[in-house]
Amino acid sequence: MTEKSVSTKTNTIDFEVKNAVAYVTLDRAEKHNAFDDVMIAELTQCFNAVAKDDKIRAMVLQARGKSFSAGADLGWMQRMARYTRDDNLEDAMKLAQMLQMLNSMPKPTIARVQGAAFGGAVGLVACCDIAIAAEESRFCLSEVRVGLIPATISPYLIEAMGARACRRYFQTAEVFSAEQAKALGLVNEVVLSQALEPHINALIGNILKNGPQAVAKAKALIGRVSGKPVDSKLMTETSQMIADVRVSEEGQQGLQAFIHKQSAPWTENTND
Repeated sequence: MTEKSVSTKTNTIDFEVKNAVAYVTLDRAEKHNAFDDVMIAELTQCFNAVAKDDKIRAMVLQARGKSFSAGADLGWMQRMARYTRDDNLEDAMKLAQMLQMLNSMPKPTIARVQGAAFGGAVGLVACCDIAIAAEESRFCLSEVRVGLIPATISPYLIEAMGARACRRYFQTAEVFSAEQAKALGLVNEVVLSQALEPHINALIGNILKNGPQAVAKAKALIGRVSGKPVDSKLMTETSQMIADVRVSEEGQQGLQAFIHKQSAPWTENTND
């Protein structure tokens, strides 16, 4: 079977769809993939395209070069310093909307992290469902070093790392290792750099075995259930969810395939 591949290149992003997986690659290696308003806009476009394309089953967010991302671009920061408060608010909202689009993506998202992930780049990692880091990766919430705060990324970091860890790293701006990021819950696994690709491919292989609508609903389920008390209302709501899924077309296809020891239909075309 031949691989299906469609790719496009913008000013800052290399976007490729191959075998039902979208690869969004930060492509400013000469700038250590530092991001600015252009990259934010182009990431927003890519995430929107992934969310709307039913043929895409998963997304990998990665970067070209030595660094995942050094955070905010110096030139962008210089422009922001001259902005009015209203201009800064509009600019910050675009970043906040891009992060929320990534965080709420109705497809599984995997961050592939190598080298430095500083500032807002740590927010990108936190917004992904799964994060795999090379052992030499380094992380830093560096905003306070330049008199700023990690405001727009804070909801995702607090959810990923917990408030206690954020109390430390928001204020110290110290660099921490990939192993420490794993201990904090920011990344799921730390592997040798040469193992990044096969490790992520194995994860994708597992995802593609699963019902695409079930995966999306399972992801949405977490937001609907997390933090809520287990009372009659929640029990009724979750019971209704599984009842709806059991009688859905995909649910019926999956159950019948399991009962008759056959392959589910969604596993048949991922490598055509």
